Parts: sequence; structure tokens; C-alpha cells
Amino acid sequence: MLSQTMQAALNEQINNEYYSAYLYLSMSAYFEALNLPGSAKWMRAQYDEERTHALKLFDYVNDRDGRVSLKQIAAPQMEWNSPLSAWENVLEHERGVTASIHNLYALAVKENDYATQTLLTWFITEQVEEEKNANLMVERMRQAGTQPATMLLFDGHFTKRGE
Repeated sequence: MLSQTMQAALNEQINNEYYSAYLYLSMSAYFEALNLPGSAKWMRAQYDEERTHALKLFDYVNDRDGRVSLKQIAAPQMEWNSPLSAWENVLEHERGVTASIHNLYALAVKENDYATQTLLTWFITEQVEEEKNANLMVERMRQAGTQPATMLLFDGHFTKRGE
């Protein structure tokens, strides 16, 4: 059984994961408006992935005889100064998610909650991949610069994600 403290923290993370999904869906709309369908598709795939993460936590709380308490999801940012600033926001956001997962893990250690530590190990590994991918995209976007042809080539790289 989950402690009340751990249950509350996991419920907060469920909300964070749904916010992440909402943020990526907003980014997808932003890239669609810029006629960058590859980046829009990448963000849409991230949206689906974040929803899966939220449901993984949702199911875990229920499996541990906890009570899921859904909260209001904050409105995400809708505009960025440039495609690069949107990608930089992805990296910044993923670093924040990593910090949140690390805090959850520290709480699980403090409470000797070994089952939650095991679950969170999966999330920690996932965040290494998320940050790696986001950093790669930021670096590629910086290399692409603002040249339209290079931007289109960069954007085309994302059209195969999820296929």
C-alpha cells in the first residue's frame, strides 16, 4: 500500500505527465501552423508517449490500492519565437521532468518503498532517452539555422517517427 505522501506525489506526477502531453500537442499545432509537418508529427508522437507515461503511473497507483486524484491541467504555452526556441523548450521541459522523477525516487527511498523505486527506475531510464533525443534535436536545429531549405531538410527527418 502506498503512503499518503507517496500517493500525493504520484498523483502530482500524473498531472505533470498530462501537462507534458498537452504541451507537446500545443507544439504540434505550432509546427503545423509553420508548415513543418515533420516536427508537428514528432510532437504528436511525444503527446501520445506522455499520455502513456501518465497512464502507467495511474495504473500503478490503482495497483497499490491507492486513489488517483486527477487535477486540472494547466494551459500550455502556445507560441514560440522560432522553431529553435520551441525545440529548446522541449529540452528544458524534459530536464524539469527528469528532476521531478528524481525527486519522486528520493521520496520512495526515504519511505523504503521498494516497489515504487522499481517503477521509477523505468522512468529514470526513459528520461535519459528523452533528454538525449531533445538535446540532439536542439543541436540539429542550431546546425540547420534559419535557411529555409535546411529547415525543410531538418523537418523532413521527423516524418518517419512512429511508422
